[in-house]
Amino acid sequence: MGNRAVDDIISEATRKNWDRLNKPKDTVNLTKRANKRLSTKKIVPIEYFKNSKNRKLVLKVLAILDNSSYTIVDLLCTIAEILFLRKGIYGKDNVKNVFSEYSYHRILGLSDAAIPQDETDILGIIYQSSILEGEKNQKGAYYTPFEVTSAMVKSLIFTEGKTFIDPCCGSGAFLISLPCDSPEQLYGVDNDPVAVMIARFNLLLRYPDKNFRPNIVCEDFLRNNPFPQKKFDYIVTNPPWGAIAGEVQGVESISSRETFSLFFVKAFSLVKENGIVKFLLPEAILNVKSHKDIRTFILDNCQLTSISIYDGSFSGVLTGFVDVECRKQTKLTKVVVNKGRKSFTVDISIFNENENKVFCVLASRDMEIVQQCKRLGKYTLEKSIWALGIVTGDNKERLKPDCNPSLEPIYTGKEILPYRLKNPRNFILYDRASFQQVAKEEYYRAAEKLVYKFISRRLVFAYDDGRQLFLNSANILIPRIPRMRIKTVMALLNSELFSFLYQKMFGEVKILKGNLLQLPFPEISEEQDFRISNLVDRIMSGYEEDIAVLQQEVYSLFQLSHNQVRHIRRAINGKINRKTKRKNS
Repeated sequence: MGNRAVDDIISEATRKNWDRLNKPKDTVNLTKRANKRLSTKKIVPIEYFKNSKNRKLVLKVLAILDNSSYTIVDLLCTIAEILFLRKGIYGKDNVKNVFSEYSYHRILGLSDAAIPQDETDILGIIYQSSILEGEKNQKGAYYTPFEVTSAMVKSLIFTEGKTFIDPCCGSGAFLISLPCDSPEQLYGVDNDPVAVMIARFNLLLRYPDKNFRPNIVCEDFLRNNPFPQKKFDYIVTNPPWGAIAGEVQGVESISSRETFSLFFVKAFSLVKENGIVKFLLPEAILNVKSHKDIRTFILDNCQLTSISIYDGSFSGVLTGFVDVECRKQTKLTKVVVNKGRKSFTVDISIFNENENKVFCVLASRDMEIVQQCKRLGKYTLEKSIWALGIVTGDNKERLKPDCNPSLEPIYTGKEILPYRLKNPRNFILYDRASFQQVAKEEYYRAAEKLVYKFISRRLVFAYDDGRQLFLNSANILIPRIPRMRIKTVMALLNSELFSFLYQKMFGEVKILKGNLLQLPFPEISEEQDFRISNLVDRIMSGYEEDIAVLQQEVYSLFQLSHNQVRHIRRAINGKINRKTKRKNS
């Protein structure tokens, strides 16, 4: 791939940084770590299997492509023939008509025994497993597990000829999960011709006794609606995530140009009165500032009826996911929130009370605590100083494991503990002009500053009075809150209460400045400030037993009851224990 192709992929900021650092514009850097747009890795979507033991069979089948001239279409059509023969419908006219649209070479020697019999969408699994990670990342296309598709459509009713469309149907997971007896009521659209082929095959397999032609077309739903004269009772999908689309007519309210938001607005324009639009979306839709536009659209135009939060993610995707259901009908005042086995209602008016229209989906006890803390909060961190850690541009080359007279310590997020820093593991030559990104010298060399982990399940802030350097996995805060010493501010930020508030208000594992700015700090007396700051000094000197005393001091600032404190501790500790168990399993 030449430089022009790389320029099309990297951002303008990245290009300028590479030019400044004389870094070659090749594809190597784009396949590293989080930069996955050109990754050649393949990911087998294990959560899409009904039987995970079939993974080995799938890999064996895919190996046919490695040392042959066969294409993925050859492989999929040959497997489709086997599946239709199993059903005894390979000779049906409607099946033969769909096969006639595709040109392929039958793979001789691929036997029925090589194809798993207990998978609903073995064609989709094989196709997904064949796609490079970089291609998936650029398209934002990850197929939906059947336990999710089934949960999202189980309540839909198809009497009286009600119609359904999936505008990003992929291999048809939603279509073949529906409780519908008539395939003529079902429609699908996708811009991937191979996925459309699979979806057609899957629908024919789902309704072996019906004589029909699948209403599934290969089109770009955003730019060219293939059913312009039709409106639908149900529009349900898992749209592309994270892939930014170009210009699209009729969606001017979406300033972010986020693909899933554009799809939602376009879909809502095609749903009938009293119809349902239900989208599977990244969990960030609930609270991230850049998605304020779609939250605003939903609050202004739709009846938000339910938000279901799932505990998990897709292979190759770090974010959690939610499904959001809206209806085109008279607005109600409450939305149902489903979290695991729990369901509760939330007053929609709360979403309009915050600047970014955050969907703060809290149970009543959580909301009571958040509202009480906000009510007693008088200050925020808005007048504080913030700075990013150093971006070297090449940590492997710039960081050294041993110190010498020309180097100084540099800390990462891994060395940040509550209140203090661990010993440094890296050393660096502090040459500001050679770094890719660097904050002002005065911030790194401040007489006192706080540093915090950027990625963490809890807020973790450490104190630094040694004018130390930090990498960009650690961010810098020099707080400015009236009548609060820096160690008092740190005590609040490290408290159980503030971790609870952060998780409930934002649900993020990234500790973002925009979120920290919304945390409420109370007005305190000089005596309280002295007492809390002194407790922090004792903890930093090794008196760990004072942590419990300090936690209680913070709770008392917000007048929280014993039952409220117990609820907070159960929520914080329970969440961390569940994450730890999942990580170790």
